[in-house]
Amino acid sequence: MEKKLVYTGKTKNVYALDNGNYLLKFKDDCTGKDGVFDPGENSVGLTIEGVGDVNLRMSIYFFEKINAAGIRTHFLSADLKETTMEVLPAKVFGHGLEVICRYKAVGSFLRRYGEYIEEGADLPAYVEMTFKNDEKGDPLVTKDGLIVLGVMTDEQYDEIKDMTQKITRIVADEMAARGLVLYDIKFEYGYDSEGKVMLIDEIASGNMRVYKDGSYIDPMTLSGLFFA
Repeated sequence: MEKKLVYTGKTKNVYALDNGNYLLKFKDDCTGKDGVFDPGENSVGLTIEGVGDVNLRMSIYFFEKINAAGIRTHFLSADLKETTMEVLPAKVFGHGLEVICRYKAVGSFLRRYGEYIEEGADLPAYVEMTFKNDEKGDPLVTKDGLIVLGVMTDEQYDEIKDMTQKITRIVADEMAARGLVLYDIKFEYGYDSEGKVMLIDEIASGNMRVYKDGSYIDPMTLSGLFFA
């Protein structure tokens, strides 16, 4: 099948296929700073051999679970040998939006609100959205802001929030079954030609913070523990 490169991303390249779908090629590049991995960073900071493979494996695992739960995603199939995933076409919200679901107060949430909450305090599947904009440091945006700016409708916001909480529960339960605790996770969503919302991008260890016995687990270690 013919493929044409349409986008070069930090951790994946995107190709258009002649059947109307898209192909994601997973890379070994990770976001971080000064050679240290950080899922919240806006630039590629290091390359870890094999990370593309494990990110694809985890994405396949969770996309299949989520699809089986009746939640719409862009996932169609994958080729582990080629480290690729075939997906449905989807339009992103605005110029790209990240949706974070938090079970614990850590990371940027704690940096913003530390005077009101203790580190590691429980959060009720708290959902927040940020614009993907490296120069502006991925600014937070409220539901009203998204509607006023014409990025999404009231109904789409509510649907994304509901989907996010359900998907996070699926991921958290899978982690818990392995003695791991999910603190937070980030997702991306898009919509099809009819405006129907679907989960897009990937669900990989690099997009979540997971702890074991109170200690943070780095993504490659997490992938190894998950598939052990």
